[in-house]
Amino acid sequence: MSINIQPMADRVVVKPIEREEMTKGGILLPDTAKEKPQEGEVLAVGQGRLSEDGKRIPMDVKVGDIVVYARYGGTEIKVDEDTLMILRESDILAKKGK
Repeated sequence: MSINIQPMADRVVVKPIEREEMTKGGILLPDTAKEKPQEGEVLAVGQGRLSEDGKRIPMDVKVGDIVVYARYGGTEIKVDEDTLMILRESDILAKKGK
């Protein structure tokens, strides 16, 4: 997916990965009963924040990484029909290995 958004400093644009949630008994949960996603694919990465001495600190994530982020972190935005998250790098808790 290509987007026309460039995050600033230490921010990252993430597309949440929606999971179909089904109970152990096989009942499919409606959207209103699902928990907010905490996993997504990185679509765009800022240049990194500046240190106190003016040097750029590189980001630990890159486009294409699958990350786990804080449940209530970031800002949700709509781009076309997609819901995206803009997160600070510090809101990202982990990235999945490939």
